[in-house]
Amino acid sequence: MKMADGGFRPADNVQFAADTRSGAVAGVSVDAVGSDKGRMAPMSEALAAAYGRRRREPLADGGFAKLDDIELLARGRGDGLRPGTGPQGPHPCPSRPRPDDPPAVAARHHRMGTDAAKAVYKERAATVECVNAQARNRGLTRFLVRGVEKVRASALRYALAHNMACAWRLAAA
Repeated sequence: MKMADGGFRPADNVQFAADTRSGAVAGVSVDAVGSDKGRMAPMSEALAAAYGRRRREPLADGGFAKLDDIELLARGRGDGLRPGTGPQGPHPCPSRPRPDDPPAVAARHHRMGTDAAKAVYKERAATVECVNAQARNRGLTRFLVRGVEKVRASALRYALAHNMACAWRLAAA
């Protein structure tokens, strides 16, 4: 995988999907691709298969979905909430659609500009970002194994331990 310093090293990319109510890990995805782009639709499909239903408003980082994912989710499969790309390039306002955007993408741009969508999107920081921060704080910064399957097994073990901690916290409340 290409690294920030320009070099290439063995690495894997781990994504966690978290429940916004409990903070528990609901899904784990591991691949050897250096970018999160395009991982929103596969994670949504995996969660739907595992739980038998789909969240109407999946929350994701801005770099997670590509245009195809947004259109797929908009076709009755959910409306992914993720921020725009920010004030880069000739398109300074992420809540204003570009002239060449497909209808589903334009609708998402408009929706993300609303106060209601911004309020729902704030849940992401308190859930999956918290899961990622806790993973780093608990020492999950490197895997001592090689290969996607072994990394997936390690990530699943972490998710199990994290979910047990969530269960203990919720039981005490």
